[in-house]
Amino acid sequence: MLELDLQIASETSAPDEARFRLWCEMGLRQRSADSELTIRLVDENEGRELNHTWRHKNYATNVLSFPADAPDDMLDIPLLGDLVICVPVVNREAAEQGKSVDAHWAHMVIHGCLHLLGYDHIDDEEAEEMEALERTLLEELGYPDPYAEDESADHPHSDTPSKDHE
Repeated sequence: MLELDLQIASETSAPDEARFRLWCEMGLRQRSADSELTIRLVDENEGRELNHTWRHKNYATNVLSFPADAPDDMLDIPLLGDLVICVPVVNREAAEQGKSVDAHWAHMVIHGCLHLLGYDHIDDEEAEEMEALERTLLEELGYPDPYAEDESADHPHSDTPSKDHE
């Protein structure tokens, strides 16, 4: 079972909770245990502040993933972590990339969930594995390949803050 805490701190239009739940369940379906995660929807100011604090980059990014960092025996809950999604950035990227807003949101949520499960895209091999899984999950939801337009371009990825920045 998925315990989802959706926090809306943005006045910009975003999908409803049912969509987030569907996308999270798809992104986390390989996990057999119950899962608890928070998704916080933010505007660009908060997105920029968090990205600067955790990644030392002074701009708002689409998705930040914060995996839970507590010993399993200290918590009696299946806490995965938090996703912070910058609503205006995701909506703008969808328009700039010629994608449906719904498809891009699904991609960003699934991408962030995969980060919480330990997937990454730091090197090419990891990126290929993660992108292949994203493609499969999105296809099952009826969405097109998010990387199909231009395989040579840098893809917008969510970012997982390094523990070195804590």
